Amino acid sequence: MTAMAHEPLTQADVLLEGFLALDTPEGFRAELIEGEIVVTPPPDGDHEDYINRVLKQVIRRSRTDMDYSANKGLKLPSGGSCPKSHLIPDGTFAPADLRLLRGADSWMPCDGVAMVVEVTSTKPQADRETKRRCYARGGIPLYLLVDREASSVTVFSDPEGDDYRQLCTRPFGKPVPLPAPFSFDLETTDFL
Repeated sequence: MTAMAHEPLTQADVLLEGFLALDTPEGFRAELIEGEIVVTPPPDGDHEDYINRVLKQVIRRSRTDMDYSANKGLKLPSGGSCPKSHLIPDGTFAPADLRLLRGADSWMPCDGVAMVVEVTSTKPQADRETKRRCYARGGIPLYLLVDREASSVTVFSDPEGDDYRQLCTRPFGKPVPLPAPFSFDLETTDFL
């Protein structure tokens, strides 16, 4: 990713090179979110339980066969004053017939991704705001946020620019509709 010899490196280039060269401790996750390097420790059991409950329902109830990854790095475009971001969603779903994950580099473009899932953890505002903007800029159709502090689930849809035009928030215990290609109501009773 180095610039050609006659082109000076920008601050964003230097940051991205440093980020891509990071050697994080085992189990830790490093992301480049709108120009900030964020390193998070391994998730706790409750965090993983929420992801597991979402995954099981998508596999059982989705109208479209989905591939899933819990560790897929996504390259997201820049927007306005925000540089490119490199995020690792807690969950990434893509239609199985696209075979996006096969042969993909560690950091792949987000084209074809149907939904990303985040469960709030050490930096909940990043999940609520910053990552939401990044996923919208990437044109990811659906962003599912399980907000542990608010005891709610939000589905963001219809991305445009730096945000989603639609959102549907339900408290834990109430079903939340997942639009096509999933086309089912995600049950959240087990989230209580």
